[in-house]
Amino acid sequence: MEPRLDLFTNPVIGKMLKHVIAAGRAAEGSGVPTPTLNLVMIRASQINGCSGCLDMHVKDAAAAGETAVRLALVAAWREAKVFTEAEKAALELAEAGTRIADSAGVSDEVWAKAAKHYDEAQLGALVGCIAMINTFNRFNVMTQQPAGDYVPGMYG
Repeated sequence: MEPRLDLFTNPVIGKMLKHVIAAGRAAEGSGVPTPTLNLVMIRASQINGCSGCLDMHVKDAAAAGETAVRLALVAAWREAKVFTEAEKAALELAEAGTRIADSAGVSDEVWAKAAKHYDEAQLGALVGCIAMINTFNRFNVMTQQPAGDYVPGMYG
């Protein structure tokens, strides 16, 4: 598959991506564990069929010590015993925030589960992370970005 556009050299999208990347980094250091943020980005990317983001975030998570079992079970997190209740709440929020067209948005029940485990700043970080990964997914899917060549940490 050949990409329709080179995202980083395109004069408009390249500028946009610099801001999206900066916005996405705001979730770092928020108190939400990095493994949780990785799981959220992986799950949203699975739902959206974004191979580029899956390539990146699965490899980065593995390089950071995430287990192969947990990475393999992200798509079936509800039935998996390897995730904490807090991680499951974050994954459910990620699904609801990604599939907003499939329902009336994020239900009060889903929000309450997340709020049970995360404070206001952490909820903001999760919402921002979910929004940013969905943005990246859309850039990649619309322009058919190929996957498989990512090396952990290559984008900083």
